[in-house]
Amino acid sequence: MLCPKCASLNDQVIDSRMTQEGGVIRRRRECLKCKYRFTTYEEVLKEDLHVIKKDGRHEKFSRQKIRNGLEKACEKRPVSMEQIDRLVDELVGELQSEYEREIPSRVIGEKVMRKLRDEDEVAYVRYASVYRQFRDIGEFVKEIQTFSKN
Repeated sequence: MLCPKCASLNDQVIDSRMTQEGGVIRRRRECLKCKYRFTTYEEVLKEDLHVIKKDGRHEKFSRQKIRNGLEKACEKRPVSMEQIDRLVDELVGELQSEYEREIPSRVIGEKVMRKLRDEDEVAYVRYASVYRQFRDIGEFVKEIQTFSKN
């Protein structure tokens, strides 16, 4: 595996873990040249999923986009990277089992919000504010009140 820091091809696997469903193996690696540690994922290649955006455009499904959204929502919150990894694995697993080729973007957003709601309330409201495109403080208050009722 190519080291993301020094581009060396010599590395050592330090730890390997399977996800809950066993479809993905997470490997921690250490570059033998510069000692940088990094994570790789190994999974069975499936038919490419595509996301149908709100405006009708299609784009290739990206696990990294889900991860980026979760990381941003959980920034400075007591949510570990392992918890984010678990959430991403769960979300991707659900989407791949429920959809064969195309997924509406709204389904992805709703699933992410459901997972975040159970994980961290503040991260949930952060994600919801971007996903639902809140325009003012009133929309924040309304979402928090809805959340508090459930």
